[in-house]
Amino acid sequence: MSSQSPPGGPSSSPQRLKPRVAVVFGGRSSEHAISVVTAGAVLNAIDRERYEVLPIGITADGRWALTADAPERMAITDRRLPAVDDLAESDSGGVLLPVTAGSREVVYTEPGAVPKVLGDVDVVFPVLHGPYGEDGTLQGLLELSGIPYVGSGVLSSAIGMDKEYMKRVFTSFGLSVGPYTVVRPREEERDPAGVRARLTEFANRHGWPLFVKPSRAGSSMGISRVNGPEDLDEAIAEARRHDPKIIVEAMVRGREIECGVLEFEEGPRASVPAEIPPTTSHDFYDFEAKYIDSAEGIVPAPLSAEESERVRGLAVRAFEAASCEGLVRADFFLTEDGRFVINEINTMPGFTPISMYPRMWQESGVGYPELVDTLIRAALRRPTGLR
Repeated sequence: MSSQSPPGGPSSSPQRLKPRVAVVFGGRSSEHAISVVTAGAVLNAIDRERYEVLPIGITADGRWALTADAPERMAITDRRLPAVDDLAESDSGGVLLPVTAGSREVVYTEPGAVPKVLGDVDVVFPVLHGPYGEDGTLQGLLELSGIPYVGSGVLSSAIGMDKEYMKRVFTSFGLSVGPYTVVRPREEERDPAGVRARLTEFANRHGWPLFVKPSRAGSSMGISRVNGPEDLDEAIAEARRHDPKIIVEAMVRGREIECGVLEFEEGPRASVPAEIPPTTSHDFYDFEAKYIDSAEGIVPAPLSAEESERVRGLAVRAFEAASCEGLVRADFFLTEDGRFVINEINTMPGFTPISMYPRMWQESGVGYPELVDTLIRAALRRPTGLR
């Protein structure tokens, strides 16, 4: 690698006229593979006549690597999940983003070699899911650098990742949420028996089953459906593999409805909603149902015109309540008595070819390439810093 120019080197020429987009993906969370799949779809869709592209992968152990611009190698194949290590141009080279405001110059380093300047990056498209990427950490780094980026800022990203504080924000803005309780790390370590007793009492009030979840994870990682107190220990242990903080939710009986929000020049707009029908082969809409077995959602959802308009309005309200930017997927339950209860938002929702967010916008008249372009243009319009 050190004997030749790394990918992206020639584009550092002053003659470059097209904005350069760094697609950053992978990361240290349990959603690493899904982020790689998402990046493949985004790289495939970016208009190369309009933008230059620089793919940057973050390995599972946190190394920033230049990767091949090879969307075809980023898909789930024969149930095998892709990884950044399989795409990295070097086993040891790394990419450095600037941490000085006003500098957008990206540098490539390799042990024993002179660092190579890859040139400026005009905008970052972070397609990381989960902690260390979707939770405000990467957004904070980009704010320090002054580099525009797709999606929500530091606070909104953190709110969107932490299910407890997300629900607290929603209730303060008058949105309905389902019953929940939180188990904090010190509480579980200090008094596990007391935690079990509290959760059993919570279930006695709201009914079994309970859903035990990592508070700060996505793609349904680490979630268990618990049908009785005898299953709590295993469910808590599984959730804590992903996050020491756990949220436990009572079952909200109703239809699962999703809605996409996208930021246009005139403001945020909601897509047609979709419905996630009950799955017969899984306990709930879990990771395997979403990504391995490709459970099908219904787009558009079979709702009345009034219900559709109502949930679209609630999705935009959730977007605004958390001060989001760029994009959000808002997930709701439509209860038997006709109420919409918000479950959560995703500030960087699944963006794979089979993901619900792009499918909802496709049905709303915004195809995948246009969707990607709209997000990049929104990021280029928006300054970093307080706004």
